[in-house]
Amino acid sequence: MFKKLMQQFDRLMGRGVIDEQLYDDLEEALLMADTHVDTAHKILEELREAVRKEKITDPSLMKERLKKAIADRFNQEDETGLNAAEQGLTVYLFVGVNGVGKTTTIGKLGQLLTQRGFRVLLAAGDTFRAAAIEQLEVWAERIGCDIVRSLPGSDSSSVIFDAITAAKARGVDFVLADTAGRQHSKGNLMNELSKVVRVTEKALGRKPDEILLVLDANTGQNAIRQAEEFIKAADISGLVLTKLDGTARGGALIGVYDRFHVPIKLIGIGEKAGDLLDFKPERFAEAMFSD
Repeated sequence: MFKKLMQQFDRLMGRGVIDEQLYDDLEEALLMADTHVDTAHKILEELREAVRKEKITDPSLMKERLKKAIADRFNQEDETGLNAAEQGLTVYLFVGVNGVGKTTTIGKLGQLLTQRGFRVLLAAGDTFRAAAIEQLEVWAERIGCDIVRSLPGSDSSSVIFDAITAAKARGVDFVLADTAGRQHSKGNLMNELSKVVRVTEKALGRKPDEILLVLDANTGQNAIRQAEEFIKAADISGLVLTKLDGTARGGALIGVYDRFHVPIKLIGIGEKAGDLLDFKPERFAEAMFSD
């Protein structure tokens, strides 16, 4: 994802001088890679300090320090794996705007869980979009799991309440609940999301095990804006980053964690169920710069 940034660094270092112009050019390159301005400043401050303290003059060593400053942004204090109930039903709510890959992520995770022997129920809570209900039905049939759905335009909270009630009665292990794709700029829709969370808590008798915000890695700085608004509306416990196979930039992903410290739980790197992976910070950081 940052291969182009590293190539640009090599060109800049071709001047053979470490000066203010180099740092200015590096800042521009980071911003062009969709890195948030505050995060870019932090990265360059760390690089300056390393160069000063270690008296670095070797371009290759400076390049490694830049890589480390970027990769360290993904070091997470929290556990990166998905939380699950110690006993009884586990419920995951998936939130995000339309088009980020929310429904597909639910289908992929459902398939992975059923392959591991768990009983899964899908809740078609995106009642505002008929295609989302149909898409989840296709996944349920493919996986061989139950689904609770209603007619388009029905109350999303009611569908999820019914799904949790049914799951308890049927001895299901996991409920994966879709929610309506909401524009983060529309206050009334975000308020409705808060209602969905409250109803889920009422049906489950406690908070859901995860409220996962799905973000498209290709949306750049807009991903930060989305995260900001969804975190206000719901107690987001983790992030899912999709379409990482398509992004050539990815700097915004650094900014999302660097700014909000909500752990990245899953990443999507393709269309197959096996392309939904647990997020491993060290492995991800190493892969950011690979060819």
